[in-house]
Formats: sequence, C-alpha cells, structure tokens
Amino acid sequence: MEQGGKKGRLRAPLPVQLLKKVLFCGICHADLHVIKNEWHNAMHEIVGVVTDIGPSVTKFKAGDTVGVGYYVDSCRSCDSCSNGYESYCPKLVPTSNGVDSSDGSITKGGFSDVLVVIQDYVVRVPESLSPDGAAPLLCAGITVFSPMVRFGLNVPGKHLGVVGLGGLGHMAVKFGKAFGMKVTVISTSPGKREEALDRLGADAFLVSRDPEQMKVFTMDGIFDTVSAEHPVAPLLELLKPMGQMVVLGVPVKPLEVPAFSLVAGGKRMAGSPGGGIGECQAMLDFAGEHGITADVEVVGMDYVNTAIQRLERNDVRYRFVVDIAGSNLGTVA
Repeated sequence: MEQGGKKGRLRAPLPVQLLKKVLFCGICHADLHVIKNEWHNAMHEIVGVVTDIGPSVTKFKAGDTVGVGYYVDSCRSCDSCSNGYESYCPKLVPTSNGVDSSDGSITKGGFSDVLVVIQDYVVRVPESLSPDGAAPLLCAGITVFSPMVRFGLNVPGKHLGVVGLGGLGHMAVKFGKAFGMKVTVISTSPGKREEALDRLGADAFLVSRDPEQMKVFTMDGIFDTVSAEHPVAPLLELLKPMGQMVVLGVPVKPLEVPAFSLVAGGKRMAGSPGGGIGECQAMLDFAGEHGITADVEVVGMDYVNTAIQRLERNDVRYRFVVDIAGSNLGTVA
C-alpha cells in the first residue's frame, strides 16, 4: 500500500471494518495548518469504493461508493457520541496523525491507495454525486450544513450572511440557497461580486470594508469562514436581535469580541467543527437530492506541493481534489 509516497503495511479488515480503495481526496485549508505544525489532522476529505468487508459489516458491500471525513473512531460512550455528535468526542481519532485503536498504528489520511475503516465511521455517497465533487463535502460540506440545521437557520426566508468566499463559503452559499434562505456574501474583495451573485446564486453582496454597506442589521445568522485575522465587531452589527454568529474559520490569533453588541442585542456566538456521522449522512443525502457538489480543480499527486502553495495564495476555486487512483497510472495535472 502506498502511503505518502512510501510503502505501508496493509492488514485485512477486522470483523467490523471495511477496506476502501481511495479514489479522491480533497485538500482542505486545515492541511495548511498541519504543514505549519499548528494542527495535526490532514487529508480527510476522502471518497472511494469498498473492495472488501469484514464478516460483521452490515452497512456496506463491495462496490459501494463511500466517504470518510476527518475522524475514523471515537469513544462511542460519552454524551457527545451517545447523542450523535461524535465530532465533539474528547477521544476522537483523527483520520491522520491519530492512533488506530485496533492495532496502535498511526492513522495516515487519504493520500493512500486504500484505507481500512470501521463501518460506523463511513458514510454512503449518493450515486447522483460525482466522487471528485463529493470529496470536499466530507469536511467543507458538513462544516456548514451541521450548524445550519442545529441552529435552526435552514428555514426558507431566513437571512444568512456568509463571510468569505472560499472552500467553506461557497458551500455555505450552495446549501443556504438549497434550503430556500436569502444568502448575502460578505467579502473584502469587490471583485468577487459577480462570482457570488451570478455563478453561485447569492442574493446580495457586501464589501466589508465599506461602512455604508455594512449597515444591514437584518441577518438571522452569519457564518464566518475566514481563517485570517479580521475584525468581528462589524459582522456582529449585521445581525438582527437574537441573531446567531457561527465561527467556522480558525485564525491563529484570538478574535476580539465586543461584549456590548452581544449583550445589548441578545446575540450569540458559537463555533462548529463539523458534524456527527448521522449528520454527515443526512448532508450527503440532501446534497444528492439537490445536486450539490463542491467546485473543484482535480490534480495529480505530483501536483500536490504546487496546489498547497496556490491554496495559501487563495488561488483556487474552490477546492483542490487529488485524483489518488488516477495518480497511480499517471499525472492528471
């Protein structure tokens, strides 16, 4: 088995595990944090095909197209796991740089020919979705879908502000519109107006550096997807009383939050790291029904370093996806 360019030992799946041939793996912004030694979980937007199953596997069969997100195990007994929110488990096992509970090996992520995964941490990818476009849904898609549903924002006519138009932001626009919401994109770049309105279908566009444009005060929710340092106070002012701001991007430096705006307006701030397995399956089913995939640029393994450099420059619309299976035959970039 090839793992990160080196031969790795391949073991047969245990009774509740399945063997999955990896087809595509997205490059997430979190991968940049791993490279900078800020986080430790990369290569976690993975779509592949089941090739073998353990004798106790009941949820999948050989030939099924499946996905694996940013974790491959959890304790299965804490409050979070018991309530379907495995992503909050304190003993979460990340898809890469985690410790595999079955044999103590280090999990290696999606830049591998194959993965052996516990069936309970695998989701089914609808046949209507292209596998390359579906790969980023395993992180970017669930990261925006989960808080939309959990905070009750997925209601037709609700007004959602999306801060930043990157991998997370463009997925928030797509899911928001599919739920029937009014979606306003908020960006520092006026040049993204046409992209947001004409191509992605957003209803409105605000330039965050223009104080006059930032006097809306009508938003039910705001999804802040920006990972760079930026002011939060003007964004909170866009919310109507008792509005909800969800922080999805993770700047290295702490955010400065104006307490008065929260208190006076009864506004709320929360973070969201992704979602549980059940939520992820619901997200994929919804995406399949509405034809939602990420906008991707498919590249080969020999292009990964260049793709990382371009991602750091924000030079991608909107997600790089590595053709793992095709890379074994030759470059696609």
